[in-house]
Amino acid sequence: MRWLLALWLAAWWWGLGLVLGAYVNAWMHRLTGGGWGAPFVVLVPRLARAVPWLLLALLPVALGTGALYPWAADRAWLDTLAHPAFPSAWLSQPFFTIRLLVYAAGWWLITRPRLLATKGRAAAALAAHALLTSLAAVDLLMSLVPGWYSTAFGLVVMSVQALSGAALATLLAARSGLAAPWRDLGNLQLMWVMSWAYLAFMQFLIIWAENLPREIAWYLPRLSDGWQYAALALVIVQLVLPFLALLPRRVKDDPARLRWVSAWLLAATAFDALWTVLPSLAAVGVRR
Repeated sequence: MRWLLALWLAAWWWGLGLVLGAYVNAWMHRLTGGGWGAPFVVLVPRLARAVPWLLLALLPVALGTGALYPWAADRAWLDTLAHPAFPSAWLSQPFFTIRLLVYAAGWWLITRPRLLATKGRAAAALAAHALLTSLAAVDLLMSLVPGWYSTAFGLVVMSVQALSGAALATLLAARSGLAAPWRDLGNLQLMWVMSWAYLAFMQFLIIWAENLPREIAWYLPRLSDGWQYAALALVIVQLVLPFLALLPRRVKDDPARLRWVSAWLLAATAFDALWTVLPSLAAVGVRR
């Protein structure tokens, strides 16, 4: 049951990331302008119609909290932490459910197309997204390994969302024959690939250097029991290959080639969602 819920959570997070990532790029375009945002202008209103269904799809996770999250299944576990007061209050079942409702309401509000009408609204929506999605990543993903935390984690997962949103817009634009500045869209995806790589590597480097029990718990299962090969594969499919593919102008200037790169990146971000969630089920809890 727990693995099924974890698979659902990973798929749901990836689907939500497609929508929020497209909106991130659309908000940035509203703030900066330029022709590169044309595909997002077309895509975002369509994605807005999918948001209520995505939010309803969070219901199995909310109902299965006790089966999915260790802190919900065994409350005594939190008492073993060095400072249990705040984690015990934050990870209480009623408060957790209330926060899920707040996240859902917040995501629904910031994905209203009218928030793209002005730069001020777009900036407010972008700031709200950063807050909401960072906290949601803590609750829904990070708390799968209670006691572990990273201040970079929210930025890492949001960079993957922005990458998936950019890839989705580029792919749909290429498939529909929409006239678009393809080189700009290719550079946009390259920027998000490098942003994710930098943030993910810096998080890993700092945790590896400090080597504290409470910090390495998230990486231990990802570097053992076969998951280390998945980690290596993720680096190859979401960094090395897209980076090499998106460097030449002949790829970025050709919508047919860029379409394949975008499809590859969508698959890579889906794999990233699985790698973010599934190994946590075997993680060693942090107790000090």
